[in-house]
Amino acid sequence: MSRIGKNPVAIPEGVTVDVKDTTVTVKGKLGELTQEIADVSVKIEDGNVVLERPSDAKDHRAKHGLYRALINNMIEGVSNGWTKKLELVGVGYRASNQGQKLDLAIGFSHNIVMDIAPEVKVETVSEKGKNPIVILTSYDKQLVGQVAAKIRAFRKPEPYKGKGIKFVGEIIRRKAGKSA
Repeated sequence: MSRIGKNPVAIPEGVTVDVKDTTVTVKGKLGELTQEIADVSVKIEDGNVVLERPSDAKDHRAKHGLYRALINNMIEGVSNGWTKKLELVGVGYRASNQGQKLDLAIGFSHNIVMDIAPEVKVETVSEKGKNPIVILTSYDKQLVGQVAAKIRAFRKPEPYKGKGIKFVGEIIRRKAGKSA
């Protein structure tokens, strides 16, 4: 039984949700998102989005919770937006941006220059004595997570010194290393 799927999704002010056949479109002050939906019926009742499944089959139960979570993320995204923060840990690691180009110096022979999708706003913060931070903001949760994962994949944190690109607040499991 999907407990998440049963919860209605509240529609805040300034957000419109349109349901046409199998497509749900959410518009808000930050942007517009669409999602194809299969095997689950979507209704708008009293300012809430309600999802109902046709049967208790395993596939229907799984999609019930999935689509409810996706619609909730879409509504949250177009009203408030999503943010991911990445921290560069290591001596000489630097990050800078010019518009939508992110320039990373993370210990390779050349800097990595990455074009960020136009839907994602990129910002870099470099303070003396602190690790550089890359802040990614967008209305699309999936896209922000994908871009953040791609940046992190350039230099994942290693367990001995903890160097690499990590999410802010992420805890790296450390290993002891050699014992003499």
